Amino acid sequence: MTAPRTAPRLALDPARTALVLVDLMDRIVGLPVEPRDGTAVLSAAEELATAFRKAGALVVLVRVERPGAAEQPPGSGLVAGLSAQGDLEIVKRSIGGFQGTGLDDRLRERGISTLVFGGIATNLGVESTARAAGDLGYDLVFAEDAMAALTAAEHEASVRLDFPRLGTVVTVGQVRFSAG
Repeated sequence: MTAPRTAPRLALDPARTALVLVDLMDRIVGLPVEPRDGTAVLSAAEELATAFRKAGALVVLVRVERPGAAEQPPGSGLVAGLSAQGDLEIVKRSIGGFQGTGLDDRLRERGISTLVFGGIATNLGVESTARAAGDLGYDLVFAEDAMAALTAAEHEASVRLDFPRLGTVVTVGQVRFSAG
């Protein structure tokens, strides 16, 4: 895989930026995903979440529940230890994290204008949430190494074809906050 085309580093404003991690639940992290396994995605996502919290930036954890199900399948909660006090947890019942969740209102209440994305699956939950965010006027950043899809081809299509049209593609190591 080639490195993402991007500016060498970002300088994000922690007061106006949120990290959005999509579907990092045991039953999804445990799926056979590519180009990296779910454990590697989780590790990268945790690194980002730690940096965001340290900078005072918001961390949003989006997880899916099956609509109309009396009981959710095992592993439907967020991966243990991922959530911290002050994080915003959103439960979605569709592919994307905005439809019917109140996420937009909650972000706007906090003055958020930039979203950094990670999660599983790149081309489904992450991309659907990002497309809605773009339609709503948010600036978008995609941490490529904090994502995976069911196939490497699906991941690559999102990262190489779609995401550069929607925002900026970076690696976790390129995400930085402005000094103030």
